Amino acid sequence: RIEPASLAEQSGLSVERVRAALTRLGTAGRVGYDLADAAYFHRELPYDADRAERHNPRLVAARRLAGEGAVSLDGARATVVSGDRRYQVRESGSAFSCTCQWWADYRGRRGPCKHALAVRMVRRGATVAGGAR
Repeated sequence: RIEPASLAEQSGLSVERVRAALTRLGTAGRVGYDLADAAYFHRELPYDADRAERHNPRLVAARRLAGEGAVSLDGARATVVSGDRRYQVRESGSAFSCTCQWWADYRGRRGPCKHALAVRMVRRGATVAGGAR
């Protein structure tokens, strides 16, 4: 069982940063989340960890948006241009909201939309497809 608060205290990182890292590790197949126990746990999946990322369409789309320079930051708000549309993403603490249809339908229950993921990547200076930062 992995406790984000305990891990944050031991590492000197914020709980939000630890949760973000656990999410990334989950995408890579190294950490799981048990809904019944509401707890993270260690795991190693028997396949290429990069495969999970390649098959996550929102993550792939977010990397593309960030790499294309589609994200404009303005404090706690950001604008993401996708196709002929502009989406407004707002950050409040570690939570995001977006004006896209995915957010309207799921409100984060199925994870962040590609726009919020792209904003997160740009805010953190993550390396994206094509080597852009």
